[in-house]
Amino acid sequence: MPSVSRRALVVAVVGPTATGKSDLGIALALALGGEVVNTDAMQLYRGMDIGTAKVPVDERHGVPHHLLDVLDPSQDASVADYQRWARATLDELAGRGRRAVAVGGSGLYVRALLDHLEFPGTDPALRAALEARVETEGSRALHDELRRLDPTAADAIGPRNARRIVRALEVIGVTGRPYSAALPDHVDEVPSVRIGLDCDRPTLDARVAARVRRMWDEGLVDEVDRLVSGGLGRTAARAVGYAQVIAMRAGSLTEQEAFESTVAATRRLARKQMGWFGRDPRVHWLDAQAPDLVDQALDVVARADAGTLGPPPERPDGRRSLGS
Repeated sequence: MPSVSRRALVVAVVGPTATGKSDLGIALALALGGEVVNTDAMQLYRGMDIGTAKVPVDERHGVPHHLLDVLDPSQDASVADYQRWARATLDELAGRGRRAVAVGGSGLYVRALLDHLEFPGTDPALRAALEARVETEGSRALHDELRRLDPTAADAIGPRNARRIVRALEVIGVTGRPYSAALPDHVDEVPSVRIGLDCDRPTLDARVAARVRRMWDEGLVDEVDRLVSGGLGRTAARAVGYAQVIAMRAGSLTEQEAFESTVAATRRLARKQMGWFGRDPRVHWLDAQAPDLVDQALDVVARADAGTLGPPPERPDGRRSLGS
């Protein structure tokens, strides 16, 4: 396999869920002499395999994967910790002459890996108080408060995302500045080329439904039962699919309702990812359904390596992604 220098661009494969990022990442790693670096927040967790669509070891074609299964489900993920681990992984791969192929749809984790992004300190007492308010008042009440304090952050964080709402309010309380000030405009820190996968909404909706059906058939309910018996932290328990099965076991949803709620929540997640990555002017978008997708992606990488890759073209309607 070809070796690369320490300055080789990181290849990042991003975009909405169910567009085939994992398969493309493995194909690119095989072609480029690379290894995959996970940028999916939920795939950090051990045992959360079916519900996060983690590629089984025997389907990775021998490509090493990094930053999978590094946390117990009882732990809460920290983006700051992830940044430290991931940057160290990039250094280790570069030292061995291996290309880093970053794969995942967690936008903040992609930015933590590749962008200039600093993380303000924490205040455990303030965070505990905010988390208690989520339990008593609900996440929407705190989201309304965030909108008053930092409308930009509120637009970027959905009202159901209690963990990020709490973090945003915590940062505002600690720093006295808007949370959005901690997420500056897109400023590269790690040289990279970003490839986005997308497809039209009807196709993506169908892919999502098929993925959730496959997860159910492969044993998602049993997986959640095992994890709950071992203890699930707040972050893991709120993950799409896991939260719905937990609600089903609590008797608040039937199994059919849990399935349908998971499909709906995954579609909302895909829309959110479209918005996040679609606002990034550095992403070169490819059609996930293209029969020559791997060749197209390798062409983008080759031009980026040669320094001949221009900025991504803007679509005639002003949208940067196919499904936005």
